This record gives sequence, C-alpha cells and structure tokens, in this order.
Amino acid sequence: MWRLHQFPICPFSRKVRLLMGEKGIAYSLQSEFPWELRDEFLYMNPTGRTPVLVHEEKNITLCDSMAICEYLDETVDSAKMINGSAEYRAEIRRLVSWFDEQFYGDVTAPLLHERMRKRLVSRESPNAGVLREAMRLANGHLDYMDYLIDHRNWMAGAKMSLADLAAAAQLSVADYLGGIDWTGHAQTKAWYSMFKSRPSFRPLLSERMKAIAPPAHYDQVDF
Repeated sequence: MWRLHQFPICPFSRKVRLLMGEKGIAYSLQSEFPWELRDEFLYMNPTGRTPVLVHEEKNITLCDSMAICEYLDETVDSAKMINGSAEYRAEIRRLVSWFDEQFYGDVTAPLLHERMRKRLVSRESPNAGVLREAMRLANGHLDYMDYLIDHRNWMAGAKMSLADLAAAAQLSVADYLGGIDWTGHAQTKAWYSMFKSRPSFRPLLSERMKAIAPPAHYDQVDF
C-alpha cells in the first residue's frame, strides 16, 4: 500500500490526498514536519519538502506534488484529472501552476510563515503588515476564481480536474489560517462549499494543527 509522507496543512500534500481520494487509492499517512529535517526523510527527498509518496513493495518513491499527481493519473484509470483535448490539458496544467505557484507565493506561503512557522518553530509574533498584504492578494485571486466560475462549470472547463483540486488545496490551508475573506465572492464560495461536501475532502476538514485552531466556519459545508 502507498504511504504518503505529508504535513497536515501543506497544500501540496492536500492536493495529492484529494487526488487519491477521488481515485479511491488506499494509502496510509506519515506526518512530517519539514523544519525537523529528519535524515530518513531527506534521504527520500533531498529538498526536505512534502509530500513524498512511497510504495515499499514496488520500490517506488515519488517526490513533488505535480510529479506524484501526473504519475497517479497516468497509472490509475479511475477519475482522470488531466484529461480531454491537448488544449484542455494545457489549461488544466496552466491553472495548477497558477495555484501552486502564484496563489501559494502570494497567499498561502506568507500565511504559513506568519501564523504557523513563527508560532511553532521560531516563537515569534506574526507581522501584521505581511498578513494584511496576503489577505489583500487573496481577494484578487478570489476575483479571478469568480471570473473562471462565471464562465465555466469548473476551474478549467466543463469537468472537474486537477486544477480544482489544486485550488481547493490552497484555499483550504489559507482558510484554516484565517486568511480568506469570503465577502463578495459568492461564486467561489459556492464552488468551495460544494467541494467541501465531497468524500475526498471531508478527512482534511477534520484535522487540526496543535496550538493552531481554524475559524469556526472552517469545517462547515454551509458557511
């Protein structure tokens, strides 16, 4: 069976978990705290980043969330998440990159640093200016997501895809850390509410980080 080395509020770990949930792939979880730099974990992935997916019986070790997702989508036929025409697949990959890089860099990464890493690792107070800027940029990203949903059934087009999983993973972490103001974003809020009700998503909403509590609405489907 697969074993996923992951950090509970790592959005890239969550993206892989959502994909595996949608595909019905069985796996166990191994929590990793990247700042600990465990030798055993660094041996599997020298970057020290989560997630890492391991199948010991098959002698397979996969690193990087996009590489893992591509591998699983190519090797497991159910619930294809990078599918359709070449143009559609390109749009899926473009949006996955947008959420993994742009949204993460603008919103999720600073929230994680200020509200999680500073509290648990360096024991510092968060920088209010950094948090305000992350929330301002989050509002712009939600505007773009509203636009996409206004013109499409799902983020990339007619069908749910890896773009939706990447978006939901980033949003869930940002929302956990109190970085999302849903006011004025009815389209994205409705899309996310629907996503939160999916069986693949429910296990994520029940998890908590020690000493960091999410907002009261975090695990509510209707919020």
